[in-house]
Amino acid sequence: MIENLALGAMLFGTALDKRRSFELLDRFVDAGGVWIDTANCYAFWADPTGFGGQSETLLGRWLARRPGVRDRVRISTKVGCEPTVAGRFPESAEGLSAGAIRKGIEASLRRLGTDHVELYWAHKPDPDTPLEETVAAFGELLSAGTVGRLGCSNYPAWQVERARRMARAHGTAGFTAVQQHHTYLQPRPGTGPSVVHRFGAVTDEVLHYLEHHPDLELWAYTPLLSGRYTRADKPLPTEYDHPGTARRLAVLDEVATETGTNRNRVVLAWLTGGNPAATPIVGVSSVRQLDEAVAGVSLKLEAGQRERLDAAL
Repeated sequence: MIENLALGAMLFGTALDKRRSFELLDRFVDAGGVWIDTANCYAFWADPTGFGGQSETLLGRWLARRPGVRDRVRISTKVGCEPTVAGRFPESAEGLSAGAIRKGIEASLRRLGTDHVELYWAHKPDPDTPLEETVAAFGELLSAGTVGRLGCSNYPAWQVERARRMARAHGTAGFTAVQQHHTYLQPRPGTGPSVVHRFGAVTDEVLHYLEHHPDLELWAYTPLLSGRYTRADKPLPTEYDHPGTARRLAVLDEVATETGTNRNRVVLAWLTGGNPAATPIVGVSSVRQLDEAVAGVSLKLEAGQRERLDAAL
């Protein structure tokens, strides 16, 4: 069983058709994969309607065609970013009011064809809804057994802490996972990675918070920079154009040679074996890419290799 890897289903049902999506899902489960990550808004930007739900719908169809597989997988989905008006994101995002959360989980469960999800995420902070209202609404879903655990994505560390304190005060379990962009390379100081969300990147502050709260898991999205570690036709974004990138890539190549692998596998091994350990979410479009991701999270780095990777700045 592979529990330290999540299959990203963002483009299932849009950029990836039913046949290819089913092939990847079957391969993932056959390899021992457990976690499948999606969201109620995936992929509104890739669908002519301007609204999401395609990924969850496809997953629901796959689950219906595979009797018994629901007991073998864990579903991770999100609420908060689905547009309420086509073509107007982020200003029309549904947000995290109690009503939006209840409506969101009901629609997600209907599309998925299940009565619960193992992990439910607040997709991004909602500045227009009191945090107390959001925390209480999520707590109700936990109490009802509709969701197994809660997570928050693209949140600043202070808001994660405040939400967790509120949940404890209400006698419920709060967020036990955070989902941010995290990878081996670091953006140039004074810049941020090319992610949509203001607080989407893992920072030293986030890592420090996680180190002191071992009950909180880290999930990492876009861990392989959409193929940019290994594909010459996909250059790194400009924020990685600095001397530190060259130094880290050099060590990455050294370790890849020593392990007989490649940059992608070493990055995934570095993430899963770190402190805190991360669960990378990989979006793949081919069986080859999926097999490589499985091999990456199975790779164990030697202590000296990890020390060299960490020390390259």
